Amino acid sequence: MTARHLFALRVVPSLPVRQAAGSAAIAAVLLVWWFLTSGVTPEARTISPSVFPSPMEVIRGFPSLVTDRNLIGGIAASLNRVFLGFGLALLVGIPLGIVAGSFRLIGAAAQPISLFGRTIPVAALLPLTLQMFGIGELQKVMFIFLATAPFVFHDTARAIASVHDRYVDTAQTLGASSADVMAKVLIALALPDIYATIRTMFGIAFGYIMLAEVVDAKAGLGFIMLQSQRRGMPEHLVATLFVISALAYGLDALFRFFQRGLFPYREDHD
Repeated sequence: MTARHLFALRVVPSLPVRQAAGSAAIAAVLLVWWFLTSGVTPEARTISPSVFPSPMEVIRGFPSLVTDRNLIGGIAASLNRVFLGFGLALLVGIPLGIVAGSFRLIGAAAQPISLFGRTIPVAALLPLTLQMFGIGELQKVMFIFLATAPFVFHDTARAIASVHDRYVDTAQTLGASSADVMAKVLIALALPDIYATIRTMFGIAFGYIMLAEVVDAKAGLGFIMLQSQRRGMPEHLVATLFVISALAYGLDALFRFFQRGLFPYREDHD
């Protein structure tokens, strides 16, 4: 494959080429980072170490991040809040979305409420949940729930509604009841798209919890980042960002692994 062909419009490179391109981009970012933060003294650096640390400072600070800041406990606390809040959003949003997508009148009735929930800025939910649920763990769980449930509902209803009518007509011609059509046709055919919604929204929920944890949290990755910033330890702040990124990538890879196993006939796993 020639260079001209690689940069042609909408041409999909082979997997090794894509991996090499990604590795080269990461190496370029690391090289720029090292260059901007290199220097024996703070005055010799382009960026002061009090503003942004060097790669080696981040690496040297990681052990103390694990021991002194209880990184493992912070990861567990953040994941627990996400699983509870997002799990509640799935329990509420998916069944309601299936009903709304199956019965268009119900879907039309729910549309304004769904639109309202999806258009509220996520930052605006912080004072609302603080007012309603206080400053404890319940507030953080409900923050995730309220931030994600409208999107889970909307995407589930859209996935159900997008199933072509010919499948429904065929099932009804063969004598299937409404319940059978919903379970064996609509849900079965929409399940790959519903799963894709779950995968996407879980990643978003994991990002949202960082926002909730800067408000009177006693543990969590967002709490660790806030404390690192307040105590002037940018190496811990940057290291926590890398931990969050690695954790999010690992969780998404796990979702993708199960997606390929559950729906091998779908090609849009990435």
